[in-house]
Formats: sequence, structure tokens, C-alpha cells
Amino acid sequence: MAGFRSLVAAITILLVMPSARRNWTWRAAAVGLAYALTLVLFVTANKLTTSANAIFLQSTAPLYLLVLSPLLLKERVRLMDVLVMAVVACGLAFFFIGREPARITAPRPFEGNLVALLSGFTYAFTITGLRWISSRSDVRESPMATVALGNILAFLICLPAAFPIKHAGPVDIAAILYLGVFQISLAYFLLSAGVRFVPAVGAGTLLLIEPAFNPVWTWLLHGERPGGLAICGGALILLASAARARLP
Repeated sequence: MAGFRSLVAAITILLVMPSARRNWTWRAAAVGLAYALTLVLFVTANKLTTSANAIFLQSTAPLYLLVLSPLLLKERVRLMDVLVMAVVACGLAFFFIGREPARITAPRPFEGNLVALLSGFTYAFTITGLRWISSRSDVRESPMATVALGNILAFLICLPAAFPIKHAGPVDIAAILYLGVFQISLAYFLLSAGVRFVPAVGAGTLLLIEPAFNPVWTWLLHGERPGGLAICGGALILLASAARARLP
């Protein structure tokens, strides 16, 4: 399903946004690969651990941005950014203290946590790359070309696992169309437009607002309850990001 969702997203972007059909450069391909890996790793993590754990651990991306932003974008990292990320690192540690029991929605939580942590690393590269491309004034490159390329790569990576298709009813098709058009295409259009005006570390912390709602939705819809340590760790990550978002 994840692969076909990415295919729908790529087609939507290419049809609706003419700029995405131009300037498919090596920069777009490199950032697109990081984005594709983020999609694939995050979906894999959701199959192994709880969705709350997956989104919380992917949300450690700003931790890596502290290193990537100065190196690749020459953006200055302030002391407050370092302090906030220290709290994020403490929250991260809670996910690996002890062992969570396996359950129906999280059959291999420890392995899933590791995969989700890796998706946070590739997500940091994605945010950095989108800002890198968006901020280049000397070339006519579109960040949406990167997103389109990334979705095509994600589709190709997932394609071998997609067949044989055992069942695809109207609800499945509707879900794929909705996720491809709104969850990916529209979301990354807004991210690409906004990241031009926000430093990479600031963008990464603002994006951490999303995980605050994840445990609520998964509990209401699937009855999934993350472990106590995971909730504590996620709360630390979200509180740190909220504090950083309010600071100038």
C-alpha cells in the first residue's frame, strides 16, 4: 500500500505542479533518495513497533540537524538549540530503556524502534536538502521535483513487496488516493514552501507538533497503547520542541 500511495503522490505532483517536471538534477535525486528512504523506513517501523514510537523516534530529526545544518547550510546553531536537543536526546533514551512487550500491533518493538530512529536520520537529510534546494538563488530548481522523484523511488523500492496483490477493495483504493494526494502531496508542498523562510533546525522542531496527536488517534482508532517509558520519552521530545518553537 505504501508504494502505491507514493505513486499516487508522484502523479499528483507532476500533474498539478509544472515546476516539478523540470530540472531533475543530481541534487534533486540525492535529496529525493533520502526522502524515499524516510518513507520506506517509517512504514517498516510502523509494522514492527507502535505507531506512537515510530513517529516519536522519527521526530528526533532535529537532533541530527544540529550537525547537518552548520555543515551543509552554514546556518548558525545557538546555545538554546543545543539545550533543546539535549532534552530531545534524553527523551530518545527512554525508548531504549528496558524492553517493551510484543503485541499484535507491535510484534518486534525493539527492532521497530531502531528502524524508526534511522528514519529520523534520513528525515533530517530530507529537511536539510529541501532547504538547501529552496535557498539556492543561482539555479531554477523546484523542491517539488525532489518530492516527486522521492516518491517515484519509494514506489520502486516497495514494488517487489507489493505483489501478488491479494485484496484491493474500494476502501483500500480510497485510502491510497487520500494518502497520496493529501498526506504526501499537499503536506510536502506546504513544507517546501515554508522551509525557504525557516532555518532547518527551526523547521524540524516545528514539525514535531504532529506527533503530539499520534498516540491519541491510535488509541481511539486501534486501541493501541504505547508503553509508559515511550510516553515519557515522547513527552520530553514534544515539550522541548514546543519550547524551541516559541523562542525567537
